[in-house]
Amino acid sequence: MTSELIRPVKGTKDYYPEEMRVRTWLYQKVREVSESFGYQEWDAPFLESLDLYAAKSGQEIVEKQSYVFTDRGGDQITLRPDLTPSLARLVAAKQNQLIFPLRWWSFGPFWRYERPQKGRGREFFQWNIDLIGDDTPAADAELAAIAAAFMKSLGLQPDEVSILVNNRPLMDAATEKVGIGKGMRPQAYKLIDRRDKMPPEAWEKYAGDLGFSNKQLGGLKEVMSNQELWQQSPALVDFFSAIEVYGVGDYVKFAPQVIRGLDYYTGTVFEAWDTKGEFRSLFGGGRYDNLVDDVGGDPVPAVGFAVGNMVITLLLEKLGRLPKFENTPSQVMITLFDSDHIKHSLSLAGELRQAGINVITHNEPVKLSKQFKYAHRIGVPYAVVLGPEEIADNKAALKNLDTGEQQSISRAGLVKHIRGLLESRMSS
Repeated sequence: MTSELIRPVKGTKDYYPEEMRVRTWLYQKVREVSESFGYQEWDAPFLESLDLYAAKSGQEIVEKQSYVFTDRGGDQITLRPDLTPSLARLVAAKQNQLIFPLRWWSFGPFWRYERPQKGRGREFFQWNIDLIGDDTPAADAELAAIAAAFMKSLGLQPDEVSILVNNRPLMDAATEKVGIGKGMRPQAYKLIDRRDKMPPEAWEKYAGDLGFSNKQLGGLKEVMSNQELWQQSPALVDFFSAIEVYGVGDYVKFAPQVIRGLDYYTGTVFEAWDTKGEFRSLFGGGRYDNLVDDVGGDPVPAVGFAVGNMVITLLLEKLGRLPKFENTPSQVMITLFDSDHIKHSLSLAGELRQAGINVITHNEPVKLSKQFKYAHRIGVPYAVVLGPEEIADNKAALKNLDTGEQQSISRAGLVKHIRGLLESRMSS
């Protein structure tokens, strides 16, 4: 009896080579954009103390979304659900040795026990990028400009994606003016955050359940509909001025409904959305000036954002913006003519690899037609045959697997010839 197929853990994703090519391509884009703005790559452990998150990331992440276990030493450990607390820990540990401002980025796996749905899994990869030690609106604008540059690098246009910006102190003042005091502020922000996620009638009922009066709800609606509210924030006035200088004003817009759910944000916050609203938030971030202080360091300002790989990939697939990838990195297959000449084929494969050409070899001297068929099916463009005649004449037979054309090339000129073919293929 056949054993039952063991399936992956719920909420995780298998990366077959075709999916892995997309993830690797996205990582390359992340690196290119990060380094173009002068940011350095870093990383932290995948395992962290639960205490690091308990006071830094909000109750929901700790109590409902973290993968937590007790290790053999009795310590409470979690698979990291977020990277910002780890960043704060690293900065606090070497605060007197680091040269500020820091420009750091990372790309790696994270885990959250959430309900799997479109664009959201329990295991995902995420780009984090942060500017630490600069409290200016220009620093906030730099991060938004990086986000816009990333969107551009993926081929996403301003009519397809928007980076929506708000400011926590601005909202504190605006909600205070309409009769929502500090004690009700967390509930108000929770209500604002749910505005686009619930039907209007359900949203208004939810407001009542949270304890808001009709007058307070009316005032909150006015705040959320005021698209000129940003002009009352000196920080946002300077921010949008810098955004125009960066030349990305068509991507970046003020949005009073953007509030961000995590507790540690202290200033300007931003999220990116597809303009048709078909997907959940593409990414989010903002200013968090208290986090290093919270993990035992001296106060240091910081701003950053994070982009998960799942939603952005779904959007690119929907819009047809993913590049066409080669099925294999192999550029040439060295065939095995027969068992007596294996060493000649393996030696040639080594020569080509030394010359920087990606080579695959067949490990069994089956019929050449079968070797050619395999190479063609996996996307290798060229095959080389070294038979007794070629070896005697110090030549090699080079076959174009797309056209079937075959030619005899001297061994001395083989590398140069193959390079020329590959360069011509790349440019066509």
